[in-house]
Amino acid sequence: MSSEFNELLPVTSDERVQVWIIGTRDQVIHLMNEIYVRKVATDRVQFTPIIPAPFATGKYMTVLVR
Repeated sequence: MSSEFNELLPVTSDERVQVWIIGTRDQVIHLMNEIYVRKVATDRVQFTPIIPAPFATGKYMTVLVR
C-alpha cells in the first residue's frame, strides 16, 4: 500500500490485532482448535462466541483478539 492509503485507514496504534475466521460451523470450530493447539491463541477465551456471519448466508464467524 502507498502512504496515501495508509493515511486513510482509521487505525490507531493502541488497537489489538484481530483474526477473523469465517466458514461453516465445522470449519470455524476446526480452525479454532488448530490455532489453540499450535499455541497461536493461549486460551480459547481469546475467541469471541461463534455467531452467524451477517454478510454471508449459511456461514459462521468468530474473531480471535490478541
